[in-house]
This record gives sequence, C-alpha cells and structure tokens, in this order.
Amino acid sequence: MSHVGVGPRAVMRSVAFLTAGVLAVPALAGCTSEDPAGKPLAEQDVAAAARARIADGGTLRWAVDSVPDTLNAFQSDADATTTRVAQAVLPSMYRMDETGSPVRNPDYLESAEVVDTEPKQVVVYKLNQQAVWSDGREIGAADFAAQWRALSGKDSAYWTARNAGYDRIQKIERGANDLEVKVTFSRPYADWKALFSPLYPKDVMGTPDAFNDGARRSLEVTAGPFAVKKVDTKSDQVVLTGNPRWWGEPAKLDKIVLRAVPRDERVSELVAGELDLAEIDPETADEVTLAGAPRDPATGTPLMGPEGSPAPGPQGRSAAEALRSWAVANGSDEDAAEEEILAREERREAAAKERRRQKALSGFEVRKSLEPAYTQLALNGSDGPLADERVRRAVARALDREKLAEAVLKPLGLPAEPVGSHLALSGQPAYADGSGALGQQNAKEARALLADAGWVSGGPVKKADEGEKAAGAEKDEKGDKDEKKSDGDDGTYIVGEDNKNGGSGDGGNDDAKDDAKDDADRESGEKLSSGKNTAQGGAPGAYAPKGTAAPAGSVTAPLAKDGKALTLRFVLPSGPGSEALRTVADRITDMLKEIGIGTEITKVPDESYFKDHIAAGEYDLALYSWPASAFPATDARPIYAKPVPAADGSLNVAQNYTRVGTDQVDQLFDRAMTTLDQKEARDLLRKADSRIWAAAGSIPLYQRPQLTVARENLANAGAFGFETPVYEDMGYLKKGAQGSRPSAPAGTSASSSPSSSSGS
Repeated sequence: MSHVGVGPRAVMRSVAFLTAGVLAVPALAGCTSEDPAGKPLAEQDVAAAARARIADGGTLRWAVDSVPDTLNAFQSDADATTTRVAQAVLPSMYRMDETGSPVRNPDYLESAEVVDTEPKQVVVYKLNQQAVWSDGREIGAADFAAQWRALSGKDSAYWTARNAGYDRIQKIERGANDLEVKVTFSRPYADWKALFSPLYPKDVMGTPDAFNDGARRSLEVTAGPFAVKKVDTKSDQVVLTGNPRWWGEPAKLDKIVLRAVPRDERVSELVAGELDLAEIDPETADEVTLAGAPRDPATGTPLMGPEGSPAPGPQGRSAAEALRSWAVANGSDEDAAEEEILAREERREAAAKERRRQKALSGFEVRKSLEPAYTQLALNGSDGPLADERVRRAVARALDREKLAEAVLKPLGLPAEPVGSHLALSGQPAYADGSGALGQQNAKEARALLADAGWVSGGPVKKADEGEKAAGAEKDEKGDKDEKKSDGDDGTYIVGEDNKNGGSGDGGNDDAKDDAKDDADRESGEKLSSGKNTAQGGAPGAYAPKGTAAPAGSVTAPLAKDGKALTLRFVLPSGPGSEALRTVADRITDMLKEIGIGTEITKVPDESYFKDHIAAGEYDLALYSWPASAFPATDARPIYAKPVPAADGSLNVAQNYTRVGTDQVDQLFDRAMTTLDQKEARDLLRKADSRIWAAAGSIPLYQRPQLTVARENLANAGAFGFETPVYEDMGYLKKGAQGSRPSAPAGTSASSSPSSSSGS
C-alpha cells in the first residue's frame, strides 16, 4: 500500500474522551461459537477448466490501465500492472487462495516452517529442487539475502517504497544444503509468510543502482511460467512469452500482451477484435449481456432491447419509396418527405451498425465477482467539525449502509452486504463484523449526538464575510463545483502498497473493569440532557440546552453552532468512470440532510484527487477504496496508526489519511504482529477493528464489484476474486469443450444484467 500522506495541523482532543471512545468496545468484539469469518460473498468467475481441455498456443490480449513505469514491485511508482507482470514471471513463496489466505506455492517451495522461537524466531525455507532462474542459476539464499538487504531500510541508497517485515530480519544464511534458506528474525514477526513474494534475483536487488534503475523497463532474469519479452512504451503494451526454463506445468498460451487501454475505449477495442480480456464498467457489461440475448432469426437483432423495449429493426428501402409516392400523390411537402426519408436512412444505417457491433460482442461474456477491496467513506478528523468524535459518530449513524451496498451491487446480481470490518473481508480468517462498536443506523441518536456537540437545528447563522465559509468548508478549492446528481461507474481509487511502517506504540493489556466503566461513561455521554427552552419566537430547538434533541418536524432544518452552519466539504473525482462513486455520494448527502448536516460537493480532476486532497487532508468527506490484505497486522497498521508529529513540526500520518487514531489501536496491531498464535492474532485484530469503528474515522460501505468481459472460449481467466491468477493454466478451450461458471449467490438472480445506474 503506497502513497505518503502529509497533513495539516492536528487538533488536540481530550485524552479522557478518546479513551472512553476506544475502550468501550471489548465486549462487542467477542467471538461466538460460530466462525465470524464466514465465507466469501462471491466465488471467482474465470470459466475454470482442466488443462486437458485447453488447447496449446494462442495469444491473450489483456487490457490494463497503464504500462508500468517500473517492473520493480517494491518501488513507489509500481502499479497494478507491475503486480500482474510479477505474478507471471517471478517466484512467490506464497499465493492467495479463494478465501484470501496465503498458501504455499509448491512450484517454488517444498516447505517453510518456524523451527525456533527462542531466543529468536527462525524460519527455514526448503526450496523446490527444480527451481532455477532463467539464466540457469539455482534460486537460493543469495537471492533471499539480497532482497532483505535492499528492503531492510538500513541503506537509504535503495529507493524502496516499503520495508515492513524485512526490517525485523536479523540475518539470512544457507541452511543444511543449497536448497535450504535459514531466516533469523531480530523480533518476532507473525506475518513472515508475506515476505519474498515476489522474490527478485540478486542481479536486481544486489546493489542500489540495480535496484533503483535495473528493473524499471526490463527484467532480464526471471523464474515464472512467462518471461518479459519487451516493455513497448510506443505501443503501450508489455509482451510476455513462455519461459523455456520453466519447470512447472508448461504455459498453455504462447504469449500474453498487456495493453494499456483507457476504460472508456475498451468496448470499441472489443468490437474491433483487438482485446480478449478486460475489466469493464457496468454500462459495457450491460451491452455485452444484451449482445448475447436471444435474437430474431430473420433480422439477427435482439428480440428485446434495454429495459424491455423492442429492439430496433431495419428500415426497408421500399418503405421510403412508398412514403415519397404517397407525399407527391397527396400534395404534401416533398421536401419534408425527403427529410423524413433521410432520417429513416440514418436510422437504418445506425441500426445496421448496432447489429454489427452486437454481433462482434456476442462472442464475449461477462464474468463477475467481488474484488478483494472495499469502498469506504473517509471522515477527516484533523480539524473542523469532524475533529469532534461525536460529529463523526453522528455522520456514521446517519448512513444506511445496506441501502448503499444494494444500490451498487444488487443491480449487478452480486451479494449486497455492507462490509463489517476495516481489516478483512468476509471469508478471510481475520474477518468479523465489528460495526456494533459504532451502532446501527439511527437518525434520532445521530441528532442527539450532534446536539450534545452543540449543533442545534435552525440556529442563527451569521452572514459569511468575504472569504469565510460555513463550518467544515473553510478550505478553498479551485475547479468545478457541482451538486447535481449523476449515475454510472465508480471512481475506483485504490491505494497500493505501504511506503512506511508507522511508528509503534508500547504493548499493553486491557483491563475488563476499565472497559466496563468506559462503556458506561460513553452511554451516559450520549444520553439526552434535560433543560428548559426559554427562547421566545425562535425556530424550534434553536436555543435548546446542550444535549436536547430537535423536535419532530425540524429535522431538515440546517444545524448551526457559533453562527456557522454545519456544512461538510465532500470532495469527489470528476473524470469519466467516477459516476457511480458520485451517485453514492449523492445518496450519502441525502442521508446527512435528514439529520441537518449540509454538504458542499467539490469535484476535482482525477490526477489531483488523491495527491492534492486525500493525502494532503484537504477534504471533510471523501470516498476511496482499500485493498484487503492477507496480512492485516502488517499492511493495515499504517492506515490506522495514530499520526505523530514529525521533527519539522508537520504531522506524519503515514497512510492514515483520516488523521484519526488511538494508542490502543496501535498497541493491538503491535501485539498481533508479534504473536505466532494465529487465533490470538485474529482476536487482537478484531479488537483493533472494533476500536477503529468506535473512533468513526472511516466507514466501510461495500465490497467493490469486479466486472470482466472475456471471450467465451477463454478459460481460467476473468474475475479472479481473492485468488492469485494461475497464468500457466490460462488458454483457449479446445473445440467442443466448456468452462465451468459459478452458480448465482443466494438471494441474487443469475440472469440479472448490469444496470447503468450502478458502479464499483
């Protein structure tokens, strides 16, 4: 997970209030007799087929978002295509299974186990004896050691994006033989399986110059089923070909071409026959589904168009001639008749073009699952109204997360369940629904929280002076501001790999009695205080004592405090492909309006959305996504660690772009990272998640949909879900063979076609 956040001045809050907020939740994080992890909400959809049913040869043309600036996955400018290439051409000791859990990769690793814990943790890797680099050299301890030194963080000459885990290694040695690698840790590390995946050759990791520049545009030495033939920036593509020294199951495909194609151009490339596999938006999925619908045998057109309307049919030439003859015979305007004839000709040509387009798309199918990532509402707690935890909790309690999930996922025929954890997704071992620490949607309680924070309904609002804005909207923004509602696809802002491991706090145990007391304190703090309204002639509730709920009927009146209306700046990307994200924002805006909170929608260019707003803290509310990790103790800590002051006076937020964190959460992460007891680690992570919920800095909404269009005869490729793709098994089915598709999830329709009003 990358990106370095630099934030504004932090507003200090009451330590007692924060403590009450985070210690009131242990009872809510307890485990039941049933496994709270559950099952993945959706299976992967890749048209799975046995290798025997797949033909040898062929080229897979796969659309990606970009040609990567680097092929080194440990550099800050690595992207999703970098990861795709690394998966196909480099060793990984562990890969992800269908539940998002790490499993040993037998092509590289015969075994790996912790052989000692005292005085130090020691892990011994036994490598596959056939595993060699493409230059013929055995994969061994020298490669492990070179990667450790490069990523340990001890040598600043290496331009690394992250060193989590590698900084805990004390030494790496050759084991009993050349196939054994012995890794000794200076501190216990629970997530040791996250290391050396991918593993680069010592040629890349051995020196700073090689690390910084040697693997940016080429990888001369690889060890996967494929090798990098070329990175072609002129043609915007990366070409992978089979590795002749690969010892595993041979690749079925001759070549994989990763082509950079903008999302709004992919349907045209599919129609032109230039792509075989591509992630798509719901509108394209809808068009592909329509293209595969039953057709009129006479005309070849779909029997029914979108939303059940009759599909357009061809306009015959005889009809045009008849219209002209009728117009002349009856003395009508011949020019008008000619215009109508031309219009009909245009419609006929458009219909013919549409038939050709649909015929081209009829050879594709939509494969869909849920991506291992979730979309959240981020609340910037650094300053303004959201610096008050009560206001953040009120915002969270106003949201109907089920309706938001349904709006995005139900039209796609995908399970529409809100995400219950910040640290894992349903089916992953660490998953448990911790949202109870915050409470369910309740507008009445949300308004009570706001009243307790001093925000009253219908209160007086001072006329803003020049340059002054309502509370929560102080930051000036140049660019388009549009509060119109829109429909379409989600903006998909997923942060990648972590740049820095956040500072660690001291470990410590929770005291059950203190927790119970803090729980009681929180409840008493949320109860309505009593008092008399002595104001005459004012708006209902305008001068109510602190803590008094607004009377019924005044819920839509704006809230105010100290002469300022409670208005939050909602920053959103403005580019194509972000329509559904903006639609979700509109629904959230409506929900907040019900409790008297106003929003100011600010749309900014995609290229500046994250860097200039999210990472810089220039927002009140924002929507973006985080990927799920198999190693949340390591990967999620920088996202939720308490920001700390830097030496220059700025705030070091690592990846905690909401600027909301607590010492207790940090301690729980640190303990989870050091225990080798998996059950204990899961329990610690679930406690940490409950505390993150209670602090209300970010609100998980829904798991993102994953929509992919693929040629009907392409097997073992598509919507991969949690699982790591198996590149050597991808290929085209032999004539007459078929791939298997997952059954429809419970409560959904297998035939549901994507709606243009929903996105990721």
